[in-house]
Amino acid sequence: MSSEDRRAVILDTACKLFAEKGYRGTTTRELAAAAGVTEPVLYEHFRTKGDLYSAIIEAMARTGVEILSRLSLQFQDSADDHAFFHALAESIIDWYATDEAFVRLLLYSNLENHELKNLFHERSNGCFLIVSGYIARRQSAGRIRAEIDPAVAARGFFGMVAHYALTAVVFKVHPLAYEPKEAVRRMVDIFVSGMCVQDKSENNNE
Repeated sequence: MSSEDRRAVILDTACKLFAEKGYRGTTTRELAAAAGVTEPVLYEHFRTKGDLYSAIIEAMARTGVEILSRLSLQFQDSADDHAFFHALAESIIDWYATDEAFVRLLLYSNLENHELKNLFHERSNGCFLIVSGYIARRQSAGRIRAEIDPAVAARGFFGMVAHYALTAVVFKVHPLAYEPKEAVRRMVDIFVSGMCVQDKSENNNE
């Protein structure tokens, strides 16, 4: 196994252990054993348990920004706000479904009041900037209401979708009679309809 592959295995294994037992409840001996390496080998890749924890958060935050950067590029010339926010919502749902262990790690870090609990929020701020940038662009085009604060709207959207994803995907509680993506699609329709400027032709047809 190459050094890069071994590092990836350690990161993946550590994420699952931290998600199960929290940062304080996980020892380096357990981390090394679960990853199939000795503690000295573990320390070759990460000097401390804190460094390993930080590396997981950095990697996941970077992945999130990369996903949204691709989405932003895909819709950079688009005028279809429903399509953009539906795609964004599906990306959020998929992230919760794919990286459930990391979501649990984040919950643990906040519940434990870990010193690195704010690191992910700081690193993932780029995600909110991408979405608020899209909203600002559509405001300039006259398609999203000018009085809306793009930063607040971006946070509000993530909050709406992330809360439902946490409830339905991670906690396995289904308060709505729809599959998660269908439930979120309906939420997105309401959200976007409230933000968008209504086309005058729609009023004339009523």
